[in-house]
This record gives sequence, structure tokens and C-alpha cells, in this order.
Amino acid sequence: MVTQPPLPDIASLWRDTVQPAPPSQPLTGTCQADVAIVGGGYTGLSTARALAARGVDVVVLEANRLGWGASGRNGGVVSGKFRLGFAEMARRWDIDTARRMHDIGIEAIENVGVLLEEFGIDADYRPSGSLRCAHRPEALEALRAECGWLRDTLGDDAVSILAAGQMAEETGSRDFCGGMLNRHGGVIHPLKFHRGLAQGLRERGIRIHDESPVTRIERRAEGGVHLHLPGGRVQARQVVLATNAYSSLTLASASVERRVVPFRSAMIATQPLTGTAGEALLAHGRSYTETRRMMRWFRKSGDRLLYGGRGAFGKSDSPAAFAALERAMLKQFPQLEGIRVTHRWSGLVAMTMDSLPHLGRLDDRMVYAMGYNGTGVALASYIGEHVADQVLGRTPDAGLLGQLPLPTVPLYPIREIGVRLVAGWYQFLDAVGK
Repeated sequence: MVTQPPLPDIASLWRDTVQPAPPSQPLTGTCQADVAIVGGGYTGLSTARALAARGVDVVVLEANRLGWGASGRNGGVVSGKFRLGFAEMARRWDIDTARRMHDIGIEAIENVGVLLEEFGIDADYRPSGSLRCAHRPEALEALRAECGWLRDTLGDDAVSILAAGQMAEETGSRDFCGGMLNRHGGVIHPLKFHRGLAQGLRERGIRIHDESPVTRIERRAEGGVHLHLPGGRVQARQVVLATNAYSSLTLASASVERRVVPFRSAMIATQPLTGTAGEALLAHGRSYTETRRMMRWFRKSGDRLLYGGRGAFGKSDSPAAFAALERAMLKQFPQLEGIRVTHRWSGLVAMTMDSLPHLGRLDDRMVYAMGYNGTGVALASYIGEHVADQVLGRTPDAGLLGQLPLPTVPLYPIREIGVRLVAGWYQFLDAVGK
């Protein structure tokens, strides 16, 4: 690693539309805890909340400023879906497994509302649902089949199919031949949500230290672990690794680094659209995703339009990726011609080999939770309940999340080449209409 944390803050729309961050609180000296949580994102904070409610003394250690990672710069989509579809889960395992995973998704969405009320957080949450937009007839037929399966097999009456005319009314674009509306979930300001959680937990006396990178975890022969930091040391009985796509920042999370593929996702945001030709776009305020393999997504935040997508390769923000997003946005929404793009930023998504999130135990002293595959706002802020069970030696009722081992990524040192090849192939298939 060329640069060690803490790293500079990330400019984004979210950072520019939230109150200034509170002063950092780096750990200094030596402290003790029952459980040390490495990573101060949604996963780490939800785990701290759940363990503290069970009487466990915890400390959260974040390498950078709170909200620096995915929890503070994601698209703000509250969704209960998984990258692996529920019908495919039923085919690979059984219908009860698929039903439990579907329930977990709904529980995770509902938990967002619980947290907002519990901590009095105003995070611009809008439970407006989501809309998957079919870019070609074959994609619409697949959505129609999925919708029917969800309704008939799982009894989910929150999903329905929209025709092309309804899609044009919903989005303001005529690019789509139909879509599937899902009334579960919605959109949120992710950084307001994260900061509200952190503030609420601190007010309860939970120790949360940012700018406190864990550089080494030492297993002690007499039991427990010592976590070494630039400014001090933590003595704990157990550790929870909640570092997700940023597990390569320090050597402390080396044991899980090779189990996820960090995939860069880029976002742009327009100037306020009030009084412009783009004002009426996305009038229902949902989140919207395409059915293309290299999926684009879009939503409103206030009166701005956000447009994002995967495939921003490299280790930092890519001007080429942002330019490609802007071209795609203007093609889809020509009403935005002449509208300024005011914000451009990117972040890492943790992809797993089996397309599922995971929680589990590495050994008698280390637990992990990660791998949300781009749908982590709701699930990561909920998963702490199940991580706490894992820490305390109970069996989490977390469906596949707690049953399957998190596989190691093969040929990890050349993962970026593999990602480029797969993404290039997907782009080709999208271009030729496959």
C-alpha cells in the first residue's frame, strides 16, 4: 500500500448536503473491550448497537473519517434484494431458503425505519419503492416471469409489471419497453443516515474512534487479541471485521481481503433541476435500475438527478468513467442537455464469488460480515443483529448469509484483469442486444 490511512475525505453530493462532520476522535492510549469492531460503516455500527443492547462492551475502530467508505458515498438506495434472485435460490437450495432470504430483505428495509425513529434521524428517507427498467423485450419477459413467481410462490403482492407507456410516465424516458415495480424500499441520504447512527450510538456511551486504523491484530497465547493502532492499543476478547470492500487498507483485515472483489462504482449528480426541462423527470422519486448486464441506475435527490453505474476501473476516480456516465444520461434523458453536472465521485462495491453477502467466524476470536454486492444500505445496517448472535456463540437465523462459507477469490492478484475482461464481455453483450 502506497498510502496509509487515515486518507483524505471524499468529495460527493452527500458530503456537500450534510452538516459539517464532528471533530474526529482518534484512539489514544490503551483500552479494553469485550469486542473490538474494525470498520465504522453501517455493518460496524449496527453490530455495535446489537452487542451493546446485549450488555457487551464494544469499541468501534474506523481507519478514516466516519462515513469515508461505502456507507457515506453509496447511491442511497434502500433495497431488500440480493444479487442472486430468490427463484434461483429456491432452485439451488429449496423454497424455504428462498422465503427466509426474502423475509430478511423485508426485515432489513423495515429496520431502516426503526433506526430512523429510534435515533431521531432526518435522512431524507422516502419509502417510494424501486423500478427495474427493461431495455429490451426479452428482459421484460424475464421480469414478468420473476414478478409472477414472487407473487404466486412467495405471496409478495408489492411487485407488479408496468407497460411501456407507464414507464415513460414514471421516468420521463422512452428507452424502456416495460418494467417491474417493487413497492418495498426507497431512497435515503446515506451520509445523513450514517452520521445519525454514529451520533446516536455515541450518545449511548458506545466508543467510536475514527482516524484510528488498526495496523495489526495480535493473537495472545493467554486468550483474546491485541489490536495495534498508531496512537494506542486495544485489548479485546473477540474481533469483528467489518471492512467490506476496503479490506486492503491495512494488514489487519488481510484474512478476509481475498474473499471479496472490490468493484468500482461511479456516480454523477446534476445541478438543481427546478425551473429546467428536466424538472419533471423521475417524478415518483423511486430508485431506478436498468436490466442491462452493465447496469446503470438513477434516482432523484431533492431536485437533482443522480446517475450511476459499475465499471469505473482503476484505483481512483476515472474521468473516462464519468464522461461515459454523462453520455449515457443524456442519451436516456435528452431533457438534460445543457444541464451542468456538479458532482462526480466513486467508491468500491464488495462483490463475492457466489453473489451473496456473508457473515461467519474465522476462528474462535474473529468474526466477519461483508460482501453486499452493491445492495448494502438496508442489509448492512440490519446485519448487526445476526453478527451479534455469531459473536455470542449462537446460531444466527440469517438464512444463507450465515450458512455458507465466504469463498476465496481465485487468482486474486490479477483480479483487476479478470474484472475488466468480464465487464468488457458484458458490455459487448449489451451492445449487440444479447
